[in-house]
Amino acid sequence: MKVLLILIDGMRPDAIADIEAVKKLMKKSSYSLEARTVFPSVTLPCHMSLFHSVVPGRHGTTTNIYTPQVRPVNGICEQLKAAGKTSSMFYDWEELRDLSRPGMMKNTFFADLHCYGGKVSGEKVFENSKRHILSDEAADFNFTYSGWVDSAGHGSGWMSDEYLRAVNGSWDLIDELIDCLPEEYTVIITADHGGHDWIHGTEMPEDMLIPLFCFGKDFKPGKNMGDVSILDVAPTIAKLLGAAPAEEWQGKSLI
Repeated sequence: MKVLLILIDGMRPDAIADIEAVKKLMKKSSYSLEARTVFPSVTLPCHMSLFHSVVPGRHGTTTNIYTPQVRPVNGICEQLKAAGKTSSMFYDWEELRDLSRPGMMKNTFFADLHCYGGKVSGEKVFENSKRHILSDEAADFNFTYSGWVDSAGHGSGWMSDEYLRAVNGSWDLIDELIDCLPEEYTVIITADHGGHDWIHGTEMPEDMLIPLFCFGKDFKPGKNMGDVSILDVAPTIAKLLGAAPAEEWQGKSLI
């Protein structure tokens, strides 16, 4: 068993509902188009909550500047390493380097193109993730992140033509990656937050609602999971890979 977590920054559920690839994925996944992120609905706090299964008030990072934890909580990578499992990360937003403690990652790739997000960096992230997954050195847990959609939202506005082009382009990259996966993989696809106008960070539904897709042998095809949380991702991955959840985790496993 291996797990691939794909996260598309800033992807609203209503931006993907009419994409044919998404409709097909819903038929073979347990899914939700009304999962909730945490407040503030800002990229780094949301990612810290995803990896550590606690709200920002607990892990302490409430802006896009990382704040070391006063009372540290183990994240998914720490729990996996304690269970003898390995992790890898492929990303194009440098601030995500602090999602795990030093030495927790077997392999990392950062698309350092001197700019945040975009089509080219997204393609490089997915290309390198695919190469790693198909290698003999593939980690048990692979985190693949793209900031292309979020960058388009901040540049042109959420639900603008440019934003929707980035959403569709990102799903092309997702399709290409999951089509090549060995059968042993379980896949989770989600976002960290949504957005409205040119921003996010509020408690508005446009900012707080995110999509969540889980498919593999442990998930029932076509099941609508309804109101689930970004906090549930780490406990789910831990259970899939046979690792114990951290005592402080606030989310629940979805299996």
